[in-house]
Amino acid sequence: MTGPGETKPQTETEPQPQVPPAGLADAYAHCAALVREQDHDRYISCLYAPDARRHGLFALYAFSLEIARVRALVSEPLPGEVRLQWWRDLLEGQPAGEAQAHPVAAALLDTVKRYRLPIAPLTDLIDARTFDLYDDPMPSLRDLEGYAGETVGALIRLACIVLAGGRDPGGATACGHAGVAYALAGLMRSFPWHAAEGQVYLPADILARNGVTRDDIVRGRGGPGVLYTLKELREIARSHLKRLTSLSDTVPPAMRPAFLPVALVEPYLRQMERPGYDPYRTIITLPGWRRQWVIWRAARRR
Repeated sequence: MTGPGETKPQTETEPQPQVPPAGLADAYAHCAALVREQDHDRYISCLYAPDARRHGLFALYAFSLEIARVRALVSEPLPGEVRLQWWRDLLEGQPAGEAQAHPVAAALLDTVKRYRLPIAPLTDLIDARTFDLYDDPMPSLRDLEGYAGETVGALIRLACIVLAGGRDPGGATACGHAGVAYALAGLMRSFPWHAAEGQVYLPADILARNGVTRDDIVRGRGGPGVLYTLKELREIARSHLKRLTSLSDTVPPAMRPAFLPVALVEPYLRQMERPGYDPYRTIITLPGWRRQWVIWRAARRR
């Protein structure tokens, strides 16, 4: 039996460990360190992937982190748009000389080539993240689910292709539901910080139904209407988890590491349902040991 943070011995059918290409070892190591520091849940999940595939997963997750933090690095949207365009140009085949000086870019380009990853989902992820640069409210639930699918859902799908060694592993619908559930939980956990920054990811159509406006949220008010909206989003997240469970047979066992972080969604949702929950002040988190245990337990399921 293996414990949290440990991996199973490789079998004859698993990919054998590979050394990163010459000149890229440092780039991949940088990606692994970045994911370990800033996205520890995915980092732990990567430890359940075969050694030969971990470099590619770290590169994908580090790329997602780079795109997600663009807003925090700029003072206004236009410089953020420029940064995002740099990544688009890089993926679409513009001269890649500058990539060698950017470890995440260098590792990502190698991963794309090595696993024949489709470019469209990567550029769609960048386009979806453009929303983050502005303070516009999320128009509707449909828009929010689309945003989640193009960011988190696409990342899970690309991770599955890496785990399959560059082949189409199937399970695209399951990736979509997993991505929406995980993204909704993450956005609700981030509500205090987003509200303070003037960002509103709660769908405007659901807010309106509950008598809340964007201004209410960014001014720290909203009363029961905000709580009702978050409750509705928790149920929507759970509906996607239920659909994911019904599609479990479409996900090959080798693809499981890409889905492991989703095991944390339900525990996070339950944290939001404890007495005294204040969406503006309550920090939704779990101790590190418990997160590792939840992921370990999910990795052992058959």
